[in-house]
Parts: sequence; structure tokens; C-alpha cells
Amino acid sequence: MTAPISHDKSRRKFLVTSSGILAAATIGPAVFASAAKAGTAATAPHHHAKINAKESNEMNTITTKDGTQIYFKDWGKGQPVVFSHGWPLDADAWDRQMDFLANNGYRVIAHDRRGHGRSSQPWNGNNMDQYADDLSDLFEKLDLQDAIMVGHSTGGGEVARYIGRHGTKRVAKAVLISAVPPIMVQSATNPGGLPIKVFDDIRAGLSTNRSQFFKDLAIPFFGYNRPGVKVVQGTVDWFWFMGMLGGYKGLYDCVKAFSETDFNEDLKKIDVPTLVLHGDDDQIVPIKDAGILTAKIVKNAKLKIIPGGPHGMCNTLPDEINAELLAFIRS
Repeated sequence: MTAPISHDKSRRKFLVTSSGILAAATIGPAVFASAAKAGTAATAPHHHAKINAKESNEMNTITTKDGTQIYFKDWGKGQPVVFSHGWPLDADAWDRQMDFLANNGYRVIAHDRRGHGRSSQPWNGNNMDQYADDLSDLFEKLDLQDAIMVGHSTGGGEVARYIGRHGTKRVAKAVLISAVPPIMVQSATNPGGLPIKVFDDIRAGLSTNRSQFFKDLAIPFFGYNRPGVKVVQGTVDWFWFMGMLGGYKGLYDCVKAFSETDFNEDLKKIDVPTLVLHGDDDQIVPIKDAGILTAKIVKNAKLKIIPGGPHGMCNTLPDEINAELLAFIRS
């Protein structure tokens, strides 16, 4: 892996001090065939969670064992809730959930995955094993204990792989939202998966014109292509902005990571209470080959299906998702 180049730090400082703002995500199915329909209102949080003193004065970053710098947000006090975001987004995709839980007495932490957002853009290491190891480095640097892990889409895979590689000694509970496990791509052993062409089309979209591709992807991501659903342009722009902050190489490599990684063995190793949240109208990670199968593999998992929920339901249905999270964490 190439060491972070010198402009990384100034780039991150610019991105943090600018007030861009971002969304939540991963990839999907018919999403690419009809790529061109729209988002959801990314309303600013009503209350402002107390930010740790360190973050108010400087950027929070850690340097992983391979030299990559990972940006993270750390708000509030209490039992830690650690969020892993979807593709092609970053930590800001969780703002509605983080603000809500911090105001309910929890410490909330979210990082930008390598190659995404304000973190470094290394050439190597853009794979699920390394994502999990980066997350482990964050756990160790912050000495997190008794944490609730929450992952959306690709982030759900990251949570599963973290537990598969590092166990649950620091983990109390897990939440998988619209998550990619057990495995997305279609094969002889996974006939209900999405054809590899779906993911080849994603890579082609990134290579040809990723700016337009992200605008088009936001539509099915948030369910804006459904009858009677109003396109919220601010949310589409928010999604697009987060996607454009990521590095091309990291985002391109991540497509293989989220689509072809087999999480079956990781799911079998999850031995903490687990909530599986999935919308029944997810056009990106269809529920039948994802949430429903995951809930059967994870021991004693609780499956909660959100009627009409799109892939980006953390942003389109924040009150409902936040209530489910808080109830599960407190249970």
C-alpha cells in the first residue's frame, strides 16, 4: 500500500471545515438498468449532540497499522455505539442516528472507511478484511468496550467481517441495516443473488462518469422512482456529494468487496444479540437474498421488516429507524 501522500491532511482539513454534508448507501439490482430516479429529505438534526472536546478543536483521525489515516466522529458520552456506513458514503450518512442516540445518553462514533470521505485514499487494502482490521484499530485506539455495532449496507458486511476476524470481546450487540450479507452476487450456491453484470455495470458507471452515475443511483437508493414518492433534490445532492468525496480507486475496489465477499461464516460467529432491519422495498440489496437469509443464519437474531422501506431508509424514515435502534439497544 502506498503511504498517504502529503496533501491528504490538507484535503481532509478542507473537507471538514467546508459544510458539504452527505448521505447513506451501497449498491444494487435493477438500480442500474433504470439508473435515473431520486433521493429523500436529509433534514438537519433538530438537536445538537454534545461533541467531545477534542473534536471541537481538531480533526479526529487514527493511523492504522498499515499507515492509512482514518477519519472519525466521536460525540456524546455513555455506552459506545459504533456506526459503519454504506457505499459510496461516509460517516455523515449517520448524522440523524448519531444525533438522536447521543441525545439519549450514548457515545456515538462513526468513521470514514478507507478510500471514502475524509480518510486516506490508499491504492491497496480496499477489501473487506482490511476494512474490518481498520475498524479493529479504531476500537483499540479508542479502547471501546461493550459497544453496539451498527452497519448499513456495505457497513453491515464490515460489522460481520469484524466479528468474524476479531470476535465479540468488545461487542455487546449488533445491528445490520439493509446489509449486504450473506453474499450479494449470484452463483450456483447463491441462485437468488444479483448477476455479476449488475456489479460490472456499477464499475462501468464509475469509470465512465461517476458524477452522473451517483445522481442516477440516488433515485432507486431512496425509492424516489416509486409512484407517488416525491424526489427530494437536496437528498440527491447530499448523496452525490458524499460519493464524489471518495477516491475513485477505493470506491471502484469496494464494489468487489461488497458484492463478492461471502459472509456466511462470519454470520455464524456472531454470538451477541443481533437486530436485522431491512425494508421490503429495497431495490439495491433485495431483502429476500439478504436480510431474511441473514436472520436465519445468525443465532437468535431478531428480524424487523420495514414496510415500504427503501435502501436509504435511515434517511427517508429516520424516526422509525431511530426508534427501532433505541428500543433494541435498551432491551
